[in-house]
Amino acid sequence: MTIGWYPGHMNKARKDIMNGLKRVDIVIEIVDARLPQASENPLLNALIGTIPRLKILNKADLADPMLTQGWLDYYRSQNIPALALDKTAEPDMRELLRQLPSFVQKAEDKITRVMIVGIPNVGKSTLMNKLLGRKIARVGDEPAVTKAAQEISVAENIKLIDTPGVLWPKLEDQQAAYRLAASGAIRNTAIEFEDIALFVIDFLSAEYPQILKSRYELAELADGSNQILEQIAERRGCLRKGGVDYHKASEIILNDLRSGAYGRLSLENPPDF
Repeated sequence: MTIGWYPGHMNKARKDIMNGLKRVDIVIEIVDARLPQASENPLLNALIGTIPRLKILNKADLADPMLTQGWLDYYRSQNIPALALDKTAEPDMRELLRQLPSFVQKAEDKITRVMIVGIPNVGKSTLMNKLLGRKIARVGDEPAVTKAAQEISVAENIKLIDTPGVLWPKLEDQQAAYRLAASGAIRNTAIEFEDIALFVIDFLSAEYPQILKSRYELAELADGSNQILEQIAERRGCLRKGGVDYHKASEIILNDLRSGAYGRLSLENPPDF
C-alpha cells in the first residue's frame, strides 16, 4: 500500500502560511515527540527560511523519555531551540510565553507575532489553548480540524497565529508515511487498517516486544506479524463467522498506540543514537 493524502484545503493552507510569514517574528514548529523527524514538514524549512524558530516536541508523555531527551540534544546541537511538552504542561506554557519575545531582536514596544505550524493532529490547537489559558482553538482526534489561519492576542505584546496542519504533496518516504499513519496524522479513510497494524506489530516486536506480550497477555510472540495479529485477535475476541476479524483487531492495535495504552514509546531514534 502506498500512502498519500493531500486534501484540497491544504494547498490554501500553504498559501496562508506563506502570506502570514511575511509579518511573523518567530515560528513555533510543533512535532510529535514519538516521531519528530517523520512529523516535520520539509516544505516548512523552505517557507520559514531565516525566521527564528522554536521546535516543540509535543505529546512527550506518550514518548520514550530517553529518546525524547536524545532528540532535544540533537536539535540543540543544530542550534535549534527545542522544548518537550506533555498534557500537564501549563507551568511550562507560562514560562514559554515569558521567553517568546527574547527569541527575536525588535523594539521593546513592538508586538511579537508568533506563528504556530505543524502537520495535522500534532497538537497545535491544544497548544494554543494552553498558551491562551482558555479554549478558543477547536480540538479534535481526527486530523485537519483547523481549516483556516486565525490570529489571537495572547498577551499585551504577543499575538499568536494558528494555522491549519499542512502535509507535503507527496509522501516519498513511505516508512515515515507509515509512522504518520500509525500516529493518527493521516485520516483513517486514507489508510488500510490491517496494513498499518502489521507495520506497528513489526516495529513493536523488534523494539518493544514486552509491550505486546504484556498488553495482550501473550506468553510468547508468534513468528511473523500476521501470526501475531491473529494472536491478538483471538485474545481480544475479534472473531466473526468464518474466522478472524482482522480489521477489528487492527483497529484495537492502532487505538492502543494512539491513546498511549502501550505506555511510553517512540517510533524514531535521534540521528546520533
